[in-house]
Amino acid sequence: MDVSEHGYIHRKDDYLKRLRRIEGQARGIARMVDEEQYCIDILTQVSAMTKALHAVSLGLLEEHMSHCVVDAARSSDAEAQEKVAEAVEAIARLVRS
Repeated sequence: MDVSEHGYIHRKDDYLKRLRRIEGQARGIARMVDEEQYCIDILTQVSAMTKALHAVSLGLLEEHMSHCVVDAARSSDAEAQEKVAEAVEAIARLVRS
């Protein structure tokens, strides 16, 4: 599959912006640990970062379902089943995280 065919590509800049913000959050958390800040304050920031990562994950999953799975279903039952199985595995990983 060509990169331009991925469902998220039309929102790539949005995803990159969100991921850069998350990267900044990670650096901020590392700085908090380095400065030996209060553990509950650090955990609050970890929770915020986790929520942001989940939002990115859910957005990518939605894009996968609405683009990749739908396109595969139009192509063949076998391709559709493969893409649905990928989505199920991804959902399982997200639920476990």
